[in-house]
Amino acid sequence: MVRTLNNMVELRGSRFGRPWPRHGLKLLFWFANDYIVFDNDNQMFANYDPEEGDFGFHHFRNRRECENNVCKRLLPFSEYPFYEVGNLHLPTSKSLPEYVRGGNTHQKDDSNMDRLIISMRPDRIVVKVYVTQHEDLKSFDPVNTYCISRSLLMIIRQYTLRKFLGQVGYYTQNVIAPRESGDTRIDMDGGSRAPPSAPPRAAPGFWESYCTIL
Repeated sequence: MVRTLNNMVELRGSRFGRPWPRHGLKLLFWFANDYIVFDNDNQMFANYDPEEGDFGFHHFRNRRECENNVCKRLLPFSEYPFYEVGNLHLPTSKSLPEYVRGGNTHQKDDSNMDRLIISMRPDRIVVKVYVTQHEDLKSFDPVNTYCISRSLLMIIRQYTLRKFLGQVGYYTQNVIAPRESGDTRIDMDGGSRAPPSAPPRAAPGFWESYCTIL
């Protein structure tokens, strides 16, 4: 079973994306504020098509991995494709904001270990959001893989980057402020963010409270 994180307390308790120089929390902040908007049915609509490879998105193959004769998939089965983002070594990741990429040391450390994975319908409604981390160069760590609820993503959108990182216990002396985008205006010192316009109404989706590996 993949645990679902529903609020800031649970996100902080998971210890995902920290300490510095890990980038997973900043990646999650960017995704919540810039990559998606919520439509009139509170469904997550992607502003971009991950098939095009922007920001380093690429297909994630949810293959069965076997150890000691026990075979499991990292994520629960989905009828929709999975897409992964967060590998800062990919050339296409350069389109990510500097505040996400800036801590990458290009060394053999923790600065490139975090990933965000989504499953998405053909109409660009995001069905599931997961965060995970590498346990070695090839495999992700199933113990430290989490499903991020829509309610938590909505909460994250209410914070500035600095306040968000402080709330989840991520501290660094060199936090770079994100620039304004067409959909998100963020003030690092506590200003407001103009709400993005919602896309056309989409058919109601389904969001499970927990994600069970099949």
